[in-house]
Amino acid sequence: MLKKYTLLIFYLLVTSCGYEAIYSKKNIINNNFSIVSLTFIGDRNVNLRVEEKLNNYRLNKQNKKISLKVVSAIKKEILVKNISGDPTSFKTTITVNVEAVTKNNIKSNIILTESFNYKNDSNKLNLKKYEREIEKNLAETISDKLIFKLTNIK
Repeated sequence: MLKKYTLLIFYLLVTSCGYEAIYSKKNIINNNFSIVSLTFIGDRNVNLRVEEKLNNYRLNKQNKKISLKVVSAIKKEILVKNISGDPTSFKTTITVNVEAVTKNNIKSNIILTESFNYKNDSNKLNLKKYEREIEKNLAETISDKLIFKLTNIK
């Protein structure tokens, strides 16, 4: 009986479910656009994350060629303060405005916004690390949404 369970577990571990990341380099070929030029204005960290995702589409040789101008901004605001006036809750919002121009001079303006609420931490070093991680995750989410929108541009 133990051998049967061991073989079953081994079989399940060895075989894969066929999972593939949607934006993997293998699936980039299936997208119908390539990026000719990229220009960035705004927050450096957000721009680096977006550029990291979009660089794979520069090498992709497709008929639909797009030039992108990306303008990004981060806004941090205090949501709640305690009785003594110290902040207890924050909100980080990242906004990315993308102007896409196709080779036919058709312009599309794409505005993507993501936000996240979080509580204050008494350890300021941990709070800064957490804020950087939030910004990284929000920028990657925006990048994924941008790629999806770019595939749907006509």
